[in-house]
Amino acid sequence: MALDNVSLQIEHGEFFSLLGPSGCGKTTTLRVIGGFCQPDLGEIYLNGHQANIVPPHKRDTNMVFQQLALFQHLDVYDNIAFGLNLKKVPKSDIKSQVLHMLDLVELAGFEDRRIHQLSGGQQQRVAIARALINKPSVLLLDEPLGALDLKLRLQMQLELKAIQKRVGTSFIYVTHDQGEALAMSDRIAVMKDGRIEQVGTADDIYSRSATPFVAEFIGETNLLECQSIGSEGTDTILDCKGLSITITSSDIQANESIQLSLRPEKVRIEPQSSLSNLANVFPGRIESRNFMGSKLYYEVELRNGLKLKVETLHDDNKMWTPGDRVSVSWSKQACVPLKDKETA
Repeated sequence: MALDNVSLQIEHGEFFSLLGPSGCGKTTTLRVIGGFCQPDLGEIYLNGHQANIVPPHKRDTNMVFQQLALFQHLDVYDNIAFGLNLKKVPKSDIKSQVLHMLDLVELAGFEDRRIHQLSGGQQQRVAIARALINKPSVLLLDEPLGALDLKLRLQMQLELKAIQKRVGTSFIYVTHDQGEALAMSDRIAVMKDGRIEQVGTADDIYSRSATPFVAEFIGETNLLECQSIGSEGTDTILDCKGLSITITSSDIQANESIQLSLRPEKVRIEPQSSLSNLANVFPGRIESRNFMGSKLYYEVELRNGLKLKVETLHDDNKMWTPGDRVSVSWSKQACVPLKDKETA
């Protein structure tokens, strides 16, 4: 995937994720940083020094791949020590550094194990220790948890983040898993078609999405097509297929067409006879309900035919069924105005 004017500044000690669908350019970006791909234009700086002409093995980076590429014929100790042996580091120094790495990744006592004797999570930790023992300024990780089952993947997310905090190395992490990026990252760059759509913290990306693509890619949302019809102070009044919606925003022009992102958990469902103190209140009808353990997901059809996704916590005393007449409401702050990247 070709990159289109990608520009990033990643801080020392930051856990930074490149997030996007397959083919969006995130792995290419990682490989450019590591020196495995050469950019046609632009410059790369590592610790203030230009790195474009520096070959991969001389850059102050190391890489962990999804396939791990561990040496099956070597034990854990020799896998971790491999890079130091290539550098001709004295044996006594190698031993102390390997033992330190085993403690760091919580594998002390596993140094004599063969790779096939380890679980998937343990193999991941060996690969990380092997990469970190060379003390890179930047560790590049290309979907390293992709091959793990869900439970182990969630466990390794916590462990990987904890390791990164202990060593203080900058991690640049490629993933297509939105939950993974939100849980682990200090900041995230969301990519689409070789371009960066938005860079920000997990809260920025989710709660203040900049474009329709980001809003839809990061979790569930309702995208509402609207047109501004007036203003009241810092509030803007919008028409959405006959519904009058009030949002807190003064950055919308008169008669401007715009999309709004309304997250399902921001919408309340109440009996139709209830009086809500929220700004936007509309009658509707429950179309469907999906039970997902601690949460319930509803689809509510409003009077203008608009269908909203709504997420609520599971409460047996407030469980709606298809056909129920209800009222949906949300605050003026719940809707986030969106603009396409080309016009933002």
